[in-house]
Amino acid sequence: MTDSTPQAGWHRETLAVRQAVPRSQYGEHSEALYLTSSFVQPDSETSAHNFAHPEDGYTYTRTGNPTVTSFEQRLAALEGAEAAIATSSGMSAILLMAMGLLKSGDHVICSQSMFGSTIRLMGSDMARFGVETTFVPQTDAAAWKAAIRPNTRLLFAETPTNPLCDLCDIAALAAMAHEAGALLAVDNCFATPVVQRPLELGADLVIHSGTKFLDGQGRVMAGAICGSKELVNNTFAPLVRAAGMVLSPFNAWVVLKGIETLHLRVRAQCEQALQLARWLEQQPQVEHVYYPGLASHPQHALAMQQQNGLGGSVLSFTVRASTPEQGRQRAFHVIDSTRLCSITANLGDVKTTITHPASTSHGRLSEEQRQSAGVVQGLIRIACGLEHLEDLQADIARGLHSLPQD
Repeated sequence: MTDSTPQAGWHRETLAVRQAVPRSQYGEHSEALYLTSSFVQPDSETSAHNFAHPEDGYTYTRTGNPTVTSFEQRLAALEGAEAAIATSSGMSAILLMAMGLLKSGDHVICSQSMFGSTIRLMGSDMARFGVETTFVPQTDAAAWKAAIRPNTRLLFAETPTNPLCDLCDIAALAAMAHEAGALLAVDNCFATPVVQRPLELGADLVIHSGTKFLDGQGRVMAGAICGSKELVNNTFAPLVRAAGMVLSPFNAWVVLKGIETLHLRVRAQCEQALQLARWLEQQPQVEHVYYPGLASHPQHALAMQQQNGLGGSVLSFTVRASTPEQGRQRAFHVIDSTRLCSITANLGDVKTTITHPASTSHGRLSEEQRQSAGVVQGLIRIACGLEHLEDLQADIARGLHSLPQD
């Protein structure tokens, strides 16, 4: 019988399928799903100890569960982190980070190109509790530096961004944050640890929406924070246990199994996205393609250096239009003409998804906020799956080639 204990020197591809808690006495090959709300204690003394020290034993799934622990261990191993803590969704992971690190009077710097819900959470909801957030252009390092104040506690970046695939120099932002006595957190949802490992570039925390690529098949919601044992165990764990924003064992098990094929899926999806982006650049109905893997992308060199030579699995493009109204109409036409792509705002699935960011992921923002983020009405986002490339091209061409010729 093989030993499931991870060995020193194992590659990340191996850790993606082997890192987990030890097998039970039954010797299951697939990691067990502990679908239980509580755990029976052998005696009162042990019960008292485990309730006082939840890291030593399981008592109640809100404070810990072996299946969830396996997911946390596996993701931490892939990111090269000392520890990870799971949450019920990607946004709950961001909320946990904010609640754990920030207090009234603190200041945060974020990219103005971040996910729409993140902009709302950090810019509006956290402001109710006295936390001020300054939003700066994603690619302007000077603007990040100029925004730092004596009370700045956190720099929070999403790279690549959703949906324009803008990058930031993680190493440069890390140096900037640490010089100011602040932390750098990076949302690595778009890239995944297959493409990019922010901690190796100096980041302090990595945020994940496991709903996306980690699951890979659009089945469940999940989130996580990866970082040092000090932050995870002493700052975030007590808060997540008290607040109850925990990941369910079932969802943890689904994502745990999804991670086993993460390297194979993401590499194939990156190649798919690159070929599709090159094809879109050649279409006369397309005004611009946003994809870091293209040599035409202004941050292509940074992407190749920072993203393991990969451009990622998500791209966006704008259709040619003379007004915002026409842009929206034509984007809707292209999207609605598809028969293969799934019209949904989720991403990271093996099925290719297509969406209109201005009315979905960024639909709750003001027009001013959308314009600041570069999310125009003619913008379409595609998250590449694993279908045949020619089928995807034909599906998108159906709408593009039936647009009016101006």
